[in-house]
Amino acid sequence: MKIHREGTGILLSLFSFLFIANLSIYYMIGKGLFFYIVLSVSCGLFLLILNFFRSPSRRFPYDSEGLVIAPADGTIVAIEEVVENEYFNDKRLQVSVFMSLFNVHANWFPVNGAVKHVFYHPGTFKAAYLPKSSVENEHSTIVIQTRHGTEVLTRQIAGVLARRIVTYAKENEDGHVDEQMGFIKFGSRVDVFLPVGTEVLVEMDQKVTGNQTPIARLHKISYEI
Repeated sequence: MKIHREGTGILLSLFSFLFIANLSIYYMIGKGLFFYIVLSVSCGLFLLILNFFRSPSRRFPYDSEGLVIAPADGTIVAIEEVVENEYFNDKRLQVSVFMSLFNVHANWFPVNGAVKHVFYHPGTFKAAYLPKSSVENEHSTIVIQTRHGTEVLTRQIAGVLARRIVTYAKENEDGHVDEQMGFIKFGSRVDVFLPVGTEVLVEMDQKVTGNQTPIARLHKISYEI
């Protein structure tokens, strides 16, 4: 298991801080109960952050044609028709994945295609599982057009703890389901907006794995240009 590049600086800084803090306590009070408590908490905290920044190597094992693949690890918290007012300005089927602190926080492209639109929006930092977080929280919007002309909008959303969204997708470049679209630091959510009528392959509260779990199958009508 590799460590994600977004976590290298944070992990080095955290390790240095904890090492100096524990060494200072050791020289000031010795191997007492307090020292071992602090040492245990320090190790637990470092392992938690280390786990958060793990970067698994994944490839979708089947033919992804017509499928929409989970863009992130987490739990399905929304499957509903909504009016998407930022880009489409019409009804879309929204499927949302909520990521806890214990999930991998890399984000993958949900479909293969050309990146048509990328835009960052500043905003609030409410709980990412709340419905309004999709538009009110800090977020980044990416629109991918498949080779059949279907546009799929993916939205990276910051949460209470997430204070930085990183988006690797760039306009006029191609995206692939096996490539990382971005990264969100510390608890967040990813929404996918699909054409109404898209066949959903997941259920509410289902656990999904980024770049591994198919979450929808685009309707055949969507393939027609």
